[in-house]
Amino acid sequence: MPYRSGISQSANSDQVEQELYKLMTMQTRVYIVHMSSTIGSILFTKAKELGMMSDGYAWILTDGMANIINSISPLVLDAMDGALGVRFYVPKSKELGYFTTRWTMRYKQDNPNDPPTEPSIFGLRGYDTIWTLAQAAEKVSMINAISQKQQQRKNSTCLGTLGMSTIGPKLLDAILQHKFKGLSGDFDLTNRQLQFSIFQIINVVRSESKEIGFWTAKGGIHRNLNQNGYKDTYLNSIPDLSPVVWPGEANIVPKGWQFPTYGKRLRVGVRTSGYPEFMKVERDPVTNVTTATGYAIDVFEEVLKQLPYAIPYEYVAFDNAQGVSHGTYNDFVYQVHLGVYQAVIGDITIRYNRTSYADFTLPYTESGIAMIVPVKDGTTKDTWIFLKPLTTDLWFGSIVFFIFTGAAIWLLERRVDNSELTGPISRQLAIAMYFPFFIDKERVESILSRLVIIVWVFVLLVITSSYTANLSSMLTVQQLQPTVTDVHELLKKGDYVGYHNGSYVGDLLEQLGFDRRKIRAYNSQDDFADALYKGSKNGGIAAVIHEVPYIEIFLAKHCKGYTMVGPIYKSEGFGFVS
Repeated sequence: MPYRSGISQSANSDQVEQELYKLMTMQTRVYIVHMSSTIGSILFTKAKELGMMSDGYAWILTDGMANIINSISPLVLDAMDGALGVRFYVPKSKELGYFTTRWTMRYKQDNPNDPPTEPSIFGLRGYDTIWTLAQAAEKVSMINAISQKQQQRKNSTCLGTLGMSTIGPKLLDAILQHKFKGLSGDFDLTNRQLQFSIFQIINVVRSESKEIGFWTAKGGIHRNLNQNGYKDTYLNSIPDLSPVVWPGEANIVPKGWQFPTYGKRLRVGVRTSGYPEFMKVERDPVTNVTTATGYAIDVFEEVLKQLPYAIPYEYVAFDNAQGVSHGTYNDFVYQVHLGVYQAVIGDITIRYNRTSYADFTLPYTESGIAMIVPVKDGTTKDTWIFLKPLTTDLWFGSIVFFIFTGAAIWLLERRVDNSELTGPISRQLAIAMYFPFFIDKERVESILSRLVIIVWVFVLLVITSSYTANLSSMLTVQQLQPTVTDVHELLKKGDYVGYHNGSYVGDLLEQLGFDRRKIRAYNSQDDFADALYKGSKNGGIAAVIHEVPYIEIFLAKHCKGYTMVGPIYKSEGFGFVS
């Protein structure tokens, strides 16, 4: 429980009202009432007047009031409409019915002008206690009861002069050993304490108590008790409980919190990002209220909605901080350490050096640092482009397989004395090499030779298809290649590089070995695009070193002519600071 409100038993209505006003300034809207019926009646009457028994509130009664709910004034019950309570369960029995009838008749005789009431659990307990004492007294013989006077002492009270019975311990043992089923249920004082294992959950609806379900130590919450007895297992589960009517006659379960009427708001620092998609801060010139929009704001507000309690907050622009104008993100985060803000949100990178004076949440974006570089068209527009697919490996493989096929046919045809293979060896080899190109079944007599030619035709088909596919790709698909593929290449060439103004990436580039004179800061995406278009040799830059979330936004806008290379450096992503 986040707060305990102590109200004196002798407190008047004004003091109770003052305490209720204090509760209204807090965000919690669930109250557990643990007090007597006298002060509790004043509490609920005042809560009704202050509007605290309306929609959104939840009141839970402990057994102090719930056990005597039927004896409370109807006016107070009307004020308690919608409250939940937990009280001891009294099982119904014939003896209890007879006793209730006699009690009601006797009460009407003694109090003819008062409305009828039912005996409370405390009255039933008292009746069972007297019955137990009477049964124990009958069991213990009182004939030999002797009272021994205690020794007189100076300054003793009158109680000190009383005698002590010698059968007192026996009477006590008889009471503790006596067990029976009384009006209030099983009466057992074995451990010198009545043990209640079943509680009834009630709901005050229209000045009456409505049964919701039962709670047991072994089985939890159930709708009904088993007919075999309340010590056995129970039927039905929690979803089958009777519906609860909450304060304000609402059927929806209160969320348990609300923005307090008064209270200090959480100061959340915001600043406009170079990428408005992440954070954009505006100030209303009339009301002077700061508003913020963007992806970071959407994440922050969605997280607050998921919390089980309310956090009142207000956005405060970084430009309004005392003594601070447009500064770096390190300055922005340091404002939390100075106490200017309780939290800062935005596109803030989780850095090790910043954790020494601020705490970060888990990252909510992709991490890493990469490069934005121009791309060059790798498409070859040469007239001899049809020779490009014929690589060295393809040439070599085709020639080897061609020679192997011709040699195999020549050897196989010589075994069958082919008439074509006559004359000098040079002529025979020329004819054998002729077969793979110009297949003539009449000139090839061996069946094995024809099988070799079939394999060769299949290989030739594969080579032709591969060549056609590669040539088509070269003629139709644009081949875009990054101008730079490694950050060390930029260092080696001495090219200019750019980064976002105010970012820690500038210091990181110096750590990587870049000359400070070769590092240029820019403020917007368009500045990056213009600098990359000019190039390093014409007053621009060869690459932009940036964080991956920013690069994705840049490429979404400038999708032609640029690409991402990397990540080249590991970072933890963006997070919130508290």
